Amino acid sequence: MTRWSRHELEEAFSTYQAVAAEAGRTGEWGPWAELFTDDAEYVEHLYGTMHGREAIGAWIAKTMSTYPGNAMPEFPIGWSVIDEERGWVVCQVWNRMADPGDGSIHQAYNVTLLKYAGDGRWSYEEDIYNPAHFASMIQEWERRKADLTETG
Repeated sequence: MTRWSRHELEEAFSTYQAVAAEAGRTGEWGPWAELFTDDAEYVEHLYGTMHGREAIGAWIAKTMSTYPGNAMPEFPIGWSVIDEERGWVVCQVWNRMADPGDGSIHQAYNVTLLKYAGDGRWSYEEDIYNPAHFASMIQEWERRKADLTETG
């Protein structure tokens, strides 16, 4: 028997996505950090491991308010798998740059593991990706934006 229903896991994941989308739109990441438990652990392979909701909130606010995070406002989900037995969600998150001015899409993905703790909160997140892929994607986006500025 599982601790949480599939419906509860789906609702929590849907909320996670909606709150991230709003944070990307507004730059206000506090509500997103509130989706984690007080003692949550967040493993980010470039930035390190954060312990606790407060540390997660401070890290995400700083990261997403400075370049290149502040130029990356969208995080659509490519696919997701819900493991009801463990209460986990594994998904592909596209980290999408702002439109450079021509409607082209520049993005790179990470695979995220979320561990559910109940009551709409997550106790663990790990983002797994290759930082070199992000770096080359951002360089391409910068080149495209510069080209458009020169020709505009």
